[in-house]
Amino acid sequence: MSLTPPSGTRRRSLPRTVPVARTGKRAAPGWRIRFAALALIWGFSFLLIKVGTHGFAPFQVTFGRLFFGTAVLAVAMAVKRERFPRPLRVWGHLTVAAFFLNALPFSLFAYAELTIPSTLAGICNATSPLWGMALSVVALSEDRPTRRRVAGLGIGFLGVLTVLGAWQGFSGLDLTGTAMALLASLCYPIGWIYVRRTLAGSSSSHLSLTGAQLLLATVQLAVVTPLFTTFPASFPVGPLLAVVVLGALGTGLAILLQYGIVAEVGPTTGQMVTYFIPVIATAAGVTLLGEQLSWNTPVGALVVLAGAALTQSRARRPAGAKAEAETKAGAEVGAEAGAEAPAVPRP
Repeated sequence: MSLTPPSGTRRRSLPRTVPVARTGKRAAPGWRIRFAALALIWGFSFLLIKVGTHGFAPFQVTFGRLFFGTAVLAVAMAVKRERFPRPLRVWGHLTVAAFFLNALPFSLFAYAELTIPSTLAGICNATSPLWGMALSVVALSEDRPTRRRVAGLGIGFLGVLTVLGAWQGFSGLDLTGTAMALLASLCYPIGWIYVRRTLAGSSSSHLSLTGAQLLLATVQLAVVTPLFTTFPASFPVGPLLAVVVLGALGTGLAILLQYGIVAEVGPTTGQMVTYFIPVIATAAGVTLLGEQLSWNTPVGALVVLAGAALTQSRARRPAGAKAEAETKAGAEVGAEAGAEAPAVPRP
């Protein structure tokens, strides 16, 4: 889905049905295994997108991943006996959220990888926290920028320019594909801010909201795909398996893992997976797809991640203030999950 929420923002009312992480209670050690699995799944998603586009049109890749991702969540909802939200207002807002958090960015990444390496797409995905911080200052009145976060924003975008080789006039770079990947990363904070403003007080569970959102995104692609593509003449095994895995694991299972981690250890720890995704995406692209790297790509990626980390950091608090903040951690987790606000950018 589903980006790092702008830090420093206040949460709204807590949905009643969302499980809340308890402070003072140690999380089970198994969350680290799930954290590593989530990082690997999302890191390899860019490779799977690239392989999928070798056999299918970008819209078809996106439709496939949404279809299989929705199927996984449908099974999870059936097991937990969850129901879709009832209010039409919620469905209306979820339609917009599905467009900005799923249908549009997934399609943009698929089109971008027709002309750019999967490594570059993964690095562009890591800019979502930078966009989120910039947009939250404008869109969320309770969010106040600090010197550290503004510095992080500047450092992050300096890293973007390093990745793109700005001093070389962006030579050898497909500007259209890169712009699509950056626009895809911008979609996540736009969608998240919209969800914060419209669905943060919903009484529906996070699984119910997410399942409905993915279903709506699938319907959107089901309408659009036939208008711009023709039915595949063949179904090559490699690209087909890539799309199935991308949907079932990279979209469906990954969302379930993400919310479980956030509910267990909190959003601060959960969002740390953001910093592993471009590293894994780069390693996968270089070793398995034979993509080439120039020195500025990994160096710029590290600068981007450093800037993103600064935009999510907070100044140290006195011991009393820290204790008070910790008592609110459970409510923050619940509100974040209930509003279907992803803790990290979904590739």
